[in-house]
Amino acid sequence: MMKFNIKEFANGQISTICKAIKSKRSIIIAFSGGVDSSVVTALAYRALGNKALAVTIDSPLLTRSELDEAKKVAKQIGISHLVVKENELRLPEFAENPRNRCYFCKKNTFKALRKIAEKKGFEIIADGTNLSDLGEYRPGLKAAKEEDVYSPLLEAGLNKVHVRLIAKFLGLPTADKPSNACLASRVPYGQKITSEKINRIAAAESYIKKLTGVKTLRVRDHEGLARIEVGRSERRLFNEDSMDKITRKLKKFGYRFVTLDLQGYRSGSFDS
Repeated sequence: MMKFNIKEFANGQISTICKAIKSKRSIIIAFSGGVDSSVVTALAYRALGNKALAVTIDSPLLTRSELDEAKKVAKQIGISHLVVKENELRLPEFAENPRNRCYFCKKNTFKALRKIAEKKGFEIIADGTNLSDLGEYRPGLKAAKEEDVYSPLLEAGLNKVHVRLIAKFLGLPTADKPSNACLASRVPYGQKITSEKINRIAAAESYIKKLTGVKTLRVRDHEGLARIEVGRSERRLFNEDSMDKITRKLKKFGYRFVTLDLQGYRSGSFDS
């Protein structure tokens, strides 16, 4: 069996994607600070220099720590980085929380990026969609298609494993960063998304991460009940003392009941 050569694979993919991006002449990247958008941002900057711009949407759905990390990654890459405020909670079709809520969020995001592109003279809007995303429930993909968003990782046929290999090869700090989703994903479909819920979810997750050191975490908000999901291998980080502290703190945030999901974290647990 032929041994997989990571260096050869990464160099080949980087060369191919940079060539494709360069043909676009100028590009704005929807930059969340996650591994996928970080790879696209790094390659866009390599291919186009100052004709590439990273844009991060600063909304109530993004934690302050995630925003700070995005700023640090953009600075390390060297690309110009623009932070734009948006508030998806003002969109009734999103706040009502239907199963396709992500469609409305992404539609709003890409329209905002389109306005920036037109104002600043950029031709193309790009995102970090990859092959793995097609196997998950992603209503936002429809919005990307409607808004003619360019997805270089998807075009290259790369999945999440490939993207992480390239991120590591490029020395990006996001290479091993756990996948994350906006805070709205913690609210069950059909239950209205409010600022109060989003704020208490953010506060709860921040506290639990600081206390236990867990990397993969979701606090699912079932009205007065907090259901905590952590990475399966991280469940051992919860002991009697930490569980007591978490319970007391989350009740101060407004939860009546606090539970630890014994199954651990699983992507899209509300989608099944």
